[in-house]
Amino acid sequence: MRTYKLTVAYDGTGYQGWQRQANTENTIQGILERCISEEAGYAVEVNGSGRTDAGVHAEGQTASVALHGLAGDDFFLERVNGLLPPDIRILEAELVRNGFHARKSAKGKVYEYHIDTGEKPDVFTRRYCCHYPRELDLSAMRRAAGYLTGTHEFAGYTDKKEEKSTKRTIYAIIVSGQGRRVTIRYEGTGFLYHMVRILTGTLIEAGAGERTPESAADALRTLERSRAGFLAPARGLFLKEVHY
Repeated sequence: MRTYKLTVAYDGTGYQGWQRQANTENTIQGILERCISEEAGYAVEVNGSGRTDAGVHAEGQTASVALHGLAGDDFFLERVNGLLPPDIRILEAELVRNGFHARKSAKGKVYEYHIDTGEKPDVFTRRYCCHYPRELDLSAMRRAAGYLTGTHEFAGYTDKKEEKSTKRTIYAIIVSGQGRRVTIRYEGTGFLYHMVRILTGTLIEAGAGERTPESAADALRTLERSRAGFLAPARGLFLKEVHY
């Protein structure tokens, strides 16, 4: 067997998220498995670094797949890409050691969230931004972000209550703005279900003056979801890269 590490980009707008599902074929994982299996001539399993929600995008999702033998130079980037829809693309394919697993071997991830504060959604980026037509105080958002960096129990920042462990480390949250666009970059060891979107909703509320920056710590202290912000829309979220 030969294991390949794939770097995959996709526009998640029209898909039901990354993870394959029994009731739909419209998932990123399912489509990749179908196309690679068709080209290989046998069934394969594709493992991603993590699950992205319906509507979430990726510029650098990592996946791993084991083939029965060595693949030709054109196997992934030409032949499999030729079968994939135009909004899913394998950017790189690298032969790695057997035993490599895209999720289990991952050491960290980087996400970005994009917000459009214009009066009306931008015609060209509306599918890739959360439209929030209010001026945001970036300094207040940065102060709130300061309470969220470091190692914490993030049980209050997830919508999945049966997580085995909610302890995560966020290395950095970088809030930047240019014109009507605000971008929040998250760098950490890993993120829980809906965690980045809830963090984003909390920071937006701080920037809009709907909560104090200090209140971002309330959900960390109490572990209660109700003390965190709203769930920001999926369309503004991008998985940028995965570290190994």
